[in-house]
Amino acid sequence: MRIETLTVGLFQVNVFLLQDEATGAWAMVDTSETADVVDEVREHLQGQELSTILLTHGHLDHAGALLPLQAAFPRAITVLPVLEVPMFRSLPEQGGWFGAPALNRPCGRIDREIRDGEEVVIGSHRLRFLSAPGHTPGQGCFYDDQDAFVGDLLFAGSVGRTDLRMGDPVVMQASLRRLLELPGHLRVHSGHGPDTTLAAELATNPYLGYLRREKGLAGGGRDW
Repeated sequence: MRIETLTVGLFQVNVFLLQDEATGAWAMVDTSETADVVDEVREHLQGQELSTILLTHGHLDHAGALLPLQAAFPRAITVLPVLEVPMFRSLPEQGGWFGAPALNRPCGRIDREIRDGEEVVIGSHRLRFLSAPGHTPGQGCFYDDQDAFVGDLLFAGSVGRTDLRMGDPVVMQASLRRLLELPGHLRVHSGHGPDTTLAAELATNPYLGYLRREKGLAGGGRDW
């Protein structure tokens, strides 16, 4: 699978374009909050269609540009974690939560609500879905045998915030535990910042000290 990264918007969110090289089918993971992303996606697709939009969660910087993308690519199927529907529906007011009502966004259309363990097909390629709430009520990850797109669950050297509305640190710890059960070689493509691997984060991430202790591995880390 070919992966291209666009870092866009006020929040410098990573938007990922995925191409199944066997069929040429394109998908994208998350949208940013700015309609400017449409021109960038068009430039990368070079006249080809976008088949699927995968949303890891419903925060405005990850789902706020859904409506203009759907207008530009009307045949694209949009997939949202089923537990994330309440957060997604709050897009028209999320900017106001942070004192920035200009960032309120319309919701756009959801074509499929995905559940833990289900798969998404992109051309001949399959991505599995791992429900991983905590940062939000229904955030999730899309992964295959090489790559994991984790939204704001895990970053290089950090983890997603749980002090925002609908966040839960206890649930987040459990979700990180589930994610780190996947093979360590998986490349981690986070919603912000550089790529990493599960193995690297388990070994060094200061927020994963509780997992190292559980697994009997060396290395400290902060307690939540």
